Amino acid sequence: MTAQDQTAQGETVQAETVQAETMQAGTGRGPATLVIERHGTASLRSRAISAGVRRLVRPGLARYAGRPFDEAALRRAAHLDRLAARVWTPRRIRVEKVDFDGFGAEWVRTPDTAPPRDRAILYLHGGGWIACGLNTHRRMIASFAAAAGVAALSVDYRMIPAVPFEREVEDCVTAYRWLLEERGIDPARVVIMGDSAGGHLTFATALRARDEGLPMPAALAALSPMLDMDLTSKLAHANMGLDPSDPGPLLERLVEGFLGHLDLTDPAVSPVRADLAGLPPVLLTAGSTELLYCDSELMARRLAEAGVPVTLQVWDRQLHVFQMFGPYLPESRAAIAALGAFVRDALDG
Repeated sequence: MTAQDQTAQGETVQAETVQAETMQAGTGRGPATLVIERHGTASLRSRAISAGVRRLVRPGLARYAGRPFDEAALRRAAHLDRLAARVWTPRRIRVEKVDFDGFGAEWVRTPDTAPPRDRAILYLHGGGWIACGLNTHRRMIASFAAAAGVAALSVDYRMIPAVPFEREVEDCVTAYRWLLEERGIDPARVVIMGDSAGGHLTFATALRARDEGLPMPAALAALSPMLDMDLTSKLAHANMGLDPSDPGPLLERLVEGFLGHLDLTDPAVSPVRADLAGLPPVLLTAGSTELLYCDSELMARRLAEAGVPVTLQVWDRQLHVFQMFGPYLPESRAAIAALGAFVRDALDG
């Protein structure tokens, strides 16, 4: 079944709904509906930004990928969030610090967002498991909070080299448990969300919480997540030649440098390979030409087969985590509005 709708920005949305043909044994649920929304066509402004990334950013990423990930490289990566702290934060963004044992977090909201009393977004930032943090992501998270009308708890989880890759999820689970047990928020009023590496941690957190006997949140949302740490399929994908930033060599260096001691096919390492039964409804978003698109496509179908309702939004020729451009792109405005609507629907039951 296909349908056409107009977004608030006047864009055409092609929504293809297909029925999954199989279900995972023992789930007790029938096959879930996989909704694929194809958003196009890329605006002139977004195409201009992609051209700039190809010309200016791509060579820098290539040089970075050619260097070893030594202590100096990790210090440079960590410095990115400190640099972002120097950028002026608009007054409309309200922040409240939260301290955990060994790491921190902050509530992010705007005047359009209700105080964090009985519902919340738990946000896990991206950055390749080695970079970014509260400062780099504050504006984007504030836009999600405003769109959903819900305060977001942004988690400054410990990263490489403070902890190894496989332990980063522990702080995320601790923050989720805190929302439920210390703040007393009903898990049905929590949405876990993240971008890129944070999208990986979104699924890792939900799966770890499930396995530890914690109740599931209302929903999960992942923006351009990396979900399969075995790079074989990604490096053979057509998007290797289409992604403006050409991140393949950098991903190879990351995996080689920090995951060499792990089995990349282990479901605890690659969530797309996990038993996904029992997860709540999921929203996945990705650009049609970004290298990590294939991870979202595969995860969407695996979720549907496991009986998990899932929507995959495919945005024509958009950059990795294009939502970062906020009000400056029609696609990012539309995607933020769609994320907000998804969160509201999930929390309202």
